Amino acid sequence: MSELEEELRLAAGLTALREEAGLSQRELARRIGVSQPRVAAIERSRNVTLDVLEDYVDAVGGRLEVHVVMGDHKIPLISAGRAKTRGRGR
Repeated sequence: MSELEEELRLAAGLTALREEAGLSQRELARRIGVSQPRVAAIERSRNVTLDVLEDYVDAVGGRLEVHVVMGDHKIPLISAGRAKTRGRGR
């Protein structure tokens, strides 16, 4: 998959999550504590940090988990809450 395809897939996925939660960009921005233009930038950016992604997913009612898939094995790398507690004092 090309970088452009990955970027478009992330953007579409984030937008779909927000819309499925019935939230506008403005409402999501309020929940995260950022501006609406920042939410728009998050939705179209491929350079999103795990902290920002976790805040976004949390605000739409989800839980971020990152796994490494090696063959048939799925290894948890980051579970919900672990990324938030690292580096942000939460």
